[in-house]
Amino acid sequence: MLAMSTTGDANAENVQHRLSIQTVEIAPNTTAIRSLDWDRDRFDIEFGLQNGTTYNSYLIRGEQTILIDTSHQKFRQLYLDTLKGLVNPKTIDYIIVSHTEPDHSGLVEDVLQLAPRATVLASKIALQFLEGLVHEPFSKRIVKSGDRIDIGKGHEIEFVSAPNLHWPDTIFSFDRKTQTLFTCDAFGMHFCDDRTFDEDLEAIEADFRFYYDCLMGPNARSLLSAMKRMGELGKINMIANGHGPLLYHHLDILTECYQTWSQKQTKTETTVGLFYVSEYGYSDQLGLAIAEGIQKTGMGVEVIDISTAEPQEIQELAGRATGVIIGMPPSSAVAAQAGISSLLSVVKNKQLVGLFECYGGDDEPIDTLRRKFIDLGVKEAFPAIRIKAAPTDTTFQMCQEAGIDLGQMLMRERNIKQIKSLDVNMEKALGRISNGIYIVTAQKGDVKSAMLASWVAQASLQPLGFTIAVAKDRAIDSLMRVGDRFVLNVLEEGNYQELKKQFLKRLLPGADRFAGVKTQTAKNGSPILTEALAYMECEVQKSIECSDHWLLYCTVQEGGVSKSDGITAVRHRKVGNYY
Repeated sequence: MLAMSTTGDANAENVQHRLSIQTVEIAPNTTAIRSLDWDRDRFDIEFGLQNGTTYNSYLIRGEQTILIDTSHQKFRQLYLDTLKGLVNPKTIDYIIVSHTEPDHSGLVEDVLQLAPRATVLASKIALQFLEGLVHEPFSKRIVKSGDRIDIGKGHEIEFVSAPNLHWPDTIFSFDRKTQTLFTCDAFGMHFCDDRTFDEDLEAIEADFRFYYDCLMGPNARSLLSAMKRMGELGKINMIANGHGPLLYHHLDILTECYQTWSQKQTKTETTVGLFYVSEYGYSDQLGLAIAEGIQKTGMGVEVIDISTAEPQEIQELAGRATGVIIGMPPSSAVAAQAGISSLLSVVKNKQLVGLFECYGGDDEPIDTLRRKFIDLGVKEAFPAIRIKAAPTDTTFQMCQEAGIDLGQMLMRERNIKQIKSLDVNMEKALGRISNGIYIVTAQKGDVKSAMLASWVAQASLQPLGFTIAVAKDRAIDSLMRVGDRFVLNVLEEGNYQELKKQFLKRLLPGADRFAGVKTQTAKNGSPILTEALAYMECEVQKSIECSDHWLLYCTVQEGGVSKSDGITAVRHRKVGNYY
């Protein structure tokens, strides 16, 4: 069954957003209710989407009825009408809240009004959060790993605690009859499609990886712990996730990817600890933007909610981490303040620290905590991030750049050791490959970025295309996903030094890379450098992961030359182990 709706966007003139509901029987007595958001292009502001997203909810009908998660508020009428068409809400016995992020629990209060006798099953932390979201008393029960509930017809549901995936309140639910594991955010992806399952692996794998990197990678240790508990459940036939296609056809391949990526993440030589209070202000979104920047450099990130974690857990991570990031907790949160005190007792002067405000209305003063770290001899990785208004795209870009700066500082010593270990003759031979000098510029909305590039080579004639290598720790990486558009500016021999100096300059996070540079706007919205010898408007078609770089195949849509007799600037190197 498919229900459709179209809604206007108050912030974008004449833009229509398509919303639809899909219901599918995925297993005996089990229905998926998928809310399809076809046009959503941002998630939590800092998370850019190429292919929309879905919000997946599930209904299991034994002798009793269970609803697993709900949907986003934007689907309120569509979702509730669909639910009523499937079941009389008054007969719902249990509502499982896998975690309380609004895209999954946004309609819990509405459903409870229709199902007044339903008992909410959730983790202890989730129920604490829900009590602040639901404004009427409701029946509730705490569940944890190993707890079970039998709803008849063979459907016995076992719960698995999965904290920090990606919120501290997460649980998984496993139906032993159908061997279906309901995982909410874990094993999901932001990919909107009529196909319920993962039948087209090639179509989804880039979004599956991007989702992991943004949301799950910072919690790799927690993920491995959850996967170990999953292994104790026995055979899993299907993973019914909270976003995107369900995992069935390629279940083994995709779960193995999670295992491999997480093991690699936890084995990184250096780790940064990210400490904040989840669900306070914009702490989750800001923290994840910083974490994404750190991960671009090859660093590991581990996340802890200082309001719910045990003191020894906070001290263990803070003690072994090479860097510490702290989101300002509410000044009134006693547990969080105790967590900060526990952290301060173990930090060392060899560590780096970064602080950010959360814009929650009651932030602990950032300068007070900053002074405590300075007095302990701990060096700041970047200037404290002060949030004085609701964050925008540029705010999240600044946070990502701050994370990149911290990661690069921590990785510098290790990279120097690796460079010194290379074979001298081999690196000299590789350095004899010469390249032109270019500047890549890109813009999406208010977010723009640029980088100096030299690893560019034509790759096709029909269509006209080329490849470009982009280091994973470049801030512009997030503006050059498949489908993104940008401009390749060609620099002129004898007239490129000022532009090269400008775009190589190390700037503070959030600084305008284009300040003082003459530009024009391309048809695709990206800046064209007025002083460039030539320019090409391009689109990323394919991306290949190559160790520490992404190799992008791009096609050219437009182009022009400003000086017909000009010569492209060329970069000659002597060694191949750096740019």
